[in-house]
Amino acid sequence: MSATALPIPTGKRRVATDEPGWVRWVLIGLALAFLALFLFIPLILVFYEALKKGVDVYVAAITEPDAVAAIELTLTAAAIAVPLNLIFGVAAAWAIAKFEFRGKSLLITLIDLPFSVSPVVAGLIYVLIFGLQGWLGPWLAENDIKIIFAIPGIVLATIFVTVPFIARELIPLMQAQGTEEEEAAVVLGANGWQIFFRVTLPNIKWGLLYGVILCNARAMGEFGAVSVVSGHIRGSTNTLPLHVEILYNEYNFAAAFAVASLLALLALVTLALKAFVESRNKQQTENANEHRST
Repeated sequence: MSATALPIPTGKRRVATDEPGWVRWVLIGLALAFLALFLFIPLILVFYEALKKGVDVYVAAITEPDAVAAIELTLTAAAIAVPLNLIFGVAAAWAIAKFEFRGKSLLITLIDLPFSVSPVVAGLIYVLIFGLQGWLGPWLAENDIKIIFAIPGIVLATIFVTVPFIARELIPLMQAQGTEEEEAAVVLGANGWQIFFRVTLPNIKWGLLYGVILCNARAMGEFGAVSVVSGHIRGSTNTLPLHVEILYNEYNFAAAFAVASLLALLALVTLALKAFVESRNKQQTENANEHRST
């Protein structure tokens, strides 16, 4: 019995996305409505409420001593947490992507841990360890070292919640690039630091910058973990998100929205930088994949 070929359908070829025009427009409309309801309108309202009583009230709210102290503390925590996570993220990504070793899967799991643990739980863990009734509390009190309800506790909480961002951005990028260029550099006599600064770092610079942007945004906007360890001391341990909460609870809405607008501006700047770096990072990843396939 001879096999017969199946007839080839004629006419317009149907593809997975070949839907009626009204379906596409309905989906686009729903997406835009969702964005307008949950993103654009709230963002506009933040700036409207912040400026509703005039520019003078707005400026007074963000230059008030407690607000200035909150801004300085937020910048300080981010300035410490981001560089430390930068060092850790690059080292962890380089080890995971370029080498095989025991405990590799465990290291990846630990890096992802802050994604699965509630920030509030993370803050409570630090209280359990460093609080007055915690494991190290009596020793810290005897040596007059304050971590909980002080700046060190805020920095530790910020570091914990931002640990994964840089490492998780670099790991797939480095894995896609492979190890061929580093191996070639070794053959040519380059040492470890020369390989890193002249080969590895130029290849990951856009992915690294992308991770730093996300890490910084999370560090400056973190609320849960910082709220647990800060003690909410005005002018001392309040970051910007905590200061907004206190002002809102006091029904000082104009000042609350004025300070919140600073965080909104940070979000807008982050989105703009993210879009630019993401496009460059995508291009770099595609080039790495093409190089690896050849």
